[in-house]
Amino acid sequence: MTIKKFVISLFFFVATESLAQTLGGNTVYNFLSQPGSAQVSALGGINISNQSNDVSMGLSNPALLRKSMNQQIATSFNGFLAGISNYSAVASFFQERHQINWGVGLQYLHYGNITQTDAAGSILGTFKPNDFALQFLVSKQYNNYFHVGAAAKFIQSNYGLYRSSGIAIDIGLTYSDTVNQIQASVAIKNMGTQLSTYGGAAKEELPFDLQAGVSKKLANAPLQFSLTAHNLHRLNILYNDTAFNASEGDLRTAGFLQKTFAHLVFATQIYLNEKVEISLGYNFLRRQDLNIFNTTSGLNGLTAGADFLHKKLHIRYATGFYQQKVFHQFTLNFNFAGSTL
Repeated sequence: MTIKKFVISLFFFVATESLAQTLGGNTVYNFLSQPGSAQVSALGGINISNQSNDVSMGLSNPALLRKSMNQQIATSFNGFLAGISNYSAVASFFQERHQINWGVGLQYLHYGNITQTDAAGSILGTFKPNDFALQFLVSKQYNNYFHVGAAAKFIQSNYGLYRSSGIAIDIGLTYSDTVNQIQASVAIKNMGTQLSTYGGAAKEELPFDLQAGVSKKLANAPLQFSLTAHNLHRLNILYNDTAFNASEGDLRTAGFLQKTFAHLVFATQIYLNEKVEISLGYNFLRRQDLNIFNTTSGLNGLTAGADFLHKKLHIRYATGFYQQKVFHQFTLNFNFAGSTL
């Protein structure tokens, strides 16, 4: 299939899929929107175009799998808020015969121990709710500029007596200009359905997302800038509880600019030297969702990270701010054959 035919098919598929999605934002398996690597977390939580040799970027956009990532493994741990733990891992290898990049990934969230009660409030014991998604990824290069990628996901959710499973696919396309050090990407995420529902209830929509992004490295400065737009299939993605807002005295309404900027994530990377990188990100939607009326908003929406790049081991760290709380995420990258990254 040529790139032209692929783009046309992609456009038609997105138009059909986006019309079928729930516009109210009530979706299932929302853990799929959590970043699976420290690098993405440090860049604002959403990034599909960053130029780096980090195999975990394939969890954000399967088209970012590259030949240079052959036999690379990334493992990640996020000590999230309220005792929630987020684990992920991804590995990739390059098939020389067909010039294809293959990958497999796993994302697992554990929500700690929760007390189980009956309708009267009597304690019956405890249970350990969790979600996980197993992914199979593939990407291929076309001519010198384009990479096309796809990911198939099997999803399992366990909340005590309530369980659900589902399937989904991601599709990605990147355009890379290595001379001018610019990369642009489009990704369509979480197109799928539930195979089984919680307690036999009606099927719910998955967190479908249409994203576009661009990253640019400067020729004369050790900097890379990224701009990512998400949820492009609908304009207003702000959470608005009018009853709660009115009770707090907040009668403000979101204008066009506020709704527009809620789709954007800005990020930059600073290359201090060949072994140390600093990342900063700003997620407008996260800030808007976390801000409380007449309360100091602090650093909501801001993320940061640092990468320490040894020739055989890359250590990446990210943190972000949620009101008075922060999270800490670590990712380790290495080559399982012992080769240099």
